[in-house]
Amino acid sequence: MKIFTRALLMLLLGICVYHADAQNKRLTYCNPLNLDYGYTPFESFAGWGKHRATADPTMTLFKGKYYLFSTNQFGYWWSNDMLNWNFVYRKFLRPYNQVQGDELCAPATLVLGDTLLVIGSTYNRDFTLWMSTNPTHDDWKAAKDYFKVGAWDPGMFADDDGRVYIYHGSSNTLPLYGQEIDRKTFEPIGPKKELVKLNPEIHGWERFGEHSDNVFLLPFIEGSWMNKHNGKYYLQFGAPGTEQSGYGDGVFIGDKPLGPFTYQKHNPFSYKPGGFAKGAGHGATWQDKFGNYWHISTMGISVKNNFERRIGFWPAGFDNDGTLYCNTAYGDYPQYLARGPEDHLKSNFTGWMILNYNKPVEVSSTLGAYEPNNAVDEDIKTYWSAKTAGKNEWFKTDLGGVSTVDAVQINYADQDAAFMGKSLGVFHQYIVYSSLDGKTWKTLIDKSRNKTDVPHDYVELKTPVKARYLKMQNLHMPTGKFALSGFRVFGKGAGVRPDTVQNLVVLRGDSERRNSWLKWKPNDNAIGYTIYMGIAPDKLYNNMMVYGKNEFYFSGMDRDLPYYFQIEAFNESGISQRTKVIKVQ
Repeated sequence: MKIFTRALLMLLLGICVYHADAQNKRLTYCNPLNLDYGYTPFESFAGWGKHRATADPTMTLFKGKYYLFSTNQFGYWWSNDMLNWNFVYRKFLRPYNQVQGDELCAPATLVLGDTLLVIGSTYNRDFTLWMSTNPTHDDWKAAKDYFKVGAWDPGMFADDDGRVYIYHGSSNTLPLYGQEIDRKTFEPIGPKKELVKLNPEIHGWERFGEHSDNVFLLPFIEGSWMNKHNGKYYLQFGAPGTEQSGYGDGVFIGDKPLGPFTYQKHNPFSYKPGGFAKGAGHGATWQDKFGNYWHISTMGISVKNNFERRIGFWPAGFDNDGTLYCNTAYGDYPQYLARGPEDHLKSNFTGWMILNYNKPVEVSSTLGAYEPNNAVDEDIKTYWSAKTAGKNEWFKTDLGGVSTVDAVQINYADQDAAFMGKSLGVFHQYIVYSSLDGKTWKTLIDKSRNKTDVPHDYVELKTPVKARYLKMQNLHMPTGKFALSGFRVFGKGAGVRPDTVQNLVVLRGDSERRNSWLKWKPNDNAIGYTIYMGIAPDKLYNNMMVYGKNEFYFSGMDRDLPYYFQIEAFNESGISQRTKVIKVQ
């Protein structure tokens, strides 16, 4: 009897310990976010192929839940944990006129007491400002049926004294504007005020073009957002163009909600010009349940159309000097979500490396020039497509050696998609198998009964697995052919991490101080490099990820500031030590 009692106690203790470990385990996520994005709603935007598209996100904590709105989604998402999202379908139409639609483009949100407000972009003065006290359901009514402040790319802000403001603008010739609005009537108070504009002659990152070299178009300023921190007002904006890899968010700082504002030296504060999915512009900065700051923004694809885009978010915050920053390093690798207050100057990166970059692959079939290796080249703009969407289509990747697999991200591409707008009830189904020798296979991920739309499905394994080969068997596509822009395997390789990079040189001439050329000695044991850059040795807040090269042309410098650089190498097994900081006058 005593033996039985002791065994029972041990069993119960084990269950309790397991439960505690499960409760304390940090959740992970991977950008781009795995949302059931809608497809482009306009025929004029579908000339190069129908595709998923959204951008211009806002994230709001309201009554203990997170609400995510973005462009042209015929609804919005909410979540308890920033990982698992629930879509609420809603057409933002005036109830008395179902023909004339107010579908949200570049929306703004505002929390006033027990009410969540939302409005989209418009140049008209009869747009509806919507309100809800129960937004987990389609339970909305008009807070202001004719909102007189016609605003494109709006951002709304409530100050500590109860006064409410709106910021707006999207133009390559006009500035951003600000205006006070009445908290109760939502009528404008006084005229709108010009606040800030771009200065690309000084700020290199603000120049239009993929390489900041387009002389035919002026850059766009757009996507207003406001935060208040320690009595200072942080007016944020997106630039220079949503279709470019250097799309980022900058910030001006002021002592009053309508300025005057001063350009923060560290700019852009949100920036991600390298890696699998690039871009970190037109977004929002918010606090989670624990008081930690995060920044959500637009990530670009821009293949089937300039406005083919996705959403990602990153840790953010204010340093001891009040500098607003965003930590995008390894920002499209698995990252930890918060489970309490944390220091976002420290990385949330899990340390799980990409295991199959440019490794050998095999496929069931190939459509035209959509080559198999496009699915492992760490570039969301390229993709492999099978000839069909049939159950006989598959994709196999070789990790090059037995590795520890922690997570898999499956990024589908929209090849021959037939949908437009929001399609409910669509889903993907597949199975991923793993093998040590390519002969004996075990089921790793079983989504054969999945009934959800998972265009960027991210799966963290409950227990890490040893494997060399992974094979994905397609079972069902919601539309189009079976196509992958990234079959990404994360974990740890069995080798050694790279040595410290040698001979980093940063060349910056006097004739064009907004540009620099970085070059370093190739590291034979590296698959890529992360360059850190900033305005001070202790403020290396921006980074550029480079694969398969030992040089980088950087055109995002401020003409009148010195800069500091550091670099590290990485491979499947880890990250090298960083080099010493280099100052460039």
